[in-house]
Amino acid sequence: MSPAERARWIEREDKIPLTMQCELAGVPRSTVYRRLEAAARQECIEEEDGQLRALIDEEYTSRPFYGSRRMAVFLRGREHRVNRKRVQRLMREMGLAGMAPGPSTSKPHPQHKVYPYLLRGVAVTRPNQVWSTDLTYIRLARGFAYLVAVIDWYSRRVLAWRISNSMDASFCVDCLEEALRHHGKPEVFNSDQGSQFTSDAFTSVLKREGVAISMDGRGRALDNIFVERLWRNVKYEDVYLKGYANMAELTVGLAQYFAFYNAERPHQALGYETPDHVYRAGVGGGALIVDKFGDADQEPEKNGGTGQRRAAAEVEMDTA
Repeated sequence: MSPAERARWIEREDKIPLTMQCELAGVPRSTVYRRLEAAARQECIEEEDGQLRALIDEEYTSRPFYGSRRMAVFLRGREHRVNRKRVQRLMREMGLAGMAPGPSTSKPHPQHKVYPYLLRGVAVTRPNQVWSTDLTYIRLARGFAYLVAVIDWYSRRVLAWRISNSMDASFCVDCLEEALRHHGKPEVFNSDQGSQFTSDAFTSVLKREGVAISMDGRGRALDNIFVERLWRNVKYEDVYLKGYANMAELTVGLAQYFAFYNAERPHQALGYETPDHVYRAGVGGGALIVDKFGDADQEPEKNGGTGQRRAAAEVEMDTA
């Protein structure tokens, strides 16, 4: 066994003095000190990463059009010495991507098929015409989780949701299957181009049910605005207020919140009716997603600029 492997046995908090531990293990004290210092540095980095994730999460919830460059500026304004590369890494780990045109952290797997966006200019006039999904990062007192939900565009009703401690596709598939099992199926299902939603495991379920698959154009600010608004409501009205400690608490709390959200919370866009009422009655809802400034795949100067697009996104977020 190498000295490095033996050094891992040694703990600073052990009742046996560190010098004696080194002698018993036959390891130079300098080797142990280097390992302990490296572990302490890593612990500090992880602690600071947790603080940065919390700030990023809260700012992104308010401004989902922020990419890594603006987020880095925001964090430096909060007296955190961070570069853009570190912010990109954290946002990627959190599954976050700015809504404005530009490089996206919500990327499809290179071998996954990406489907076209089918909803440009389409009026949503009835329940179960269009469903959509997305996932978001949820901070906990100890660690973090990911939340995925399926919503009905017409009524804004949350049809199913799941949480996980990883971003793999399986919990997204489980969420989709639950929505289909309890609510029938939509005519069109919209998502972003994240690898969870472009995976064969996910798209094969939609194909099995004969559902048309729609995926947001990269960088399009308004394609999935209803789910973005849902995330803002969930966090400001529940998660940030309660500060869940762990996954068990989060599961119970979100179950209570989504029951309230669907059955009791009036929505401005629904004429102050609830999603449950509009979904069941089939009246009072609706949606029409249009790109007010042209195709986001064009150059910004040809479609009114990213500033106008962000302004439109902010307006839509307040009324979706």
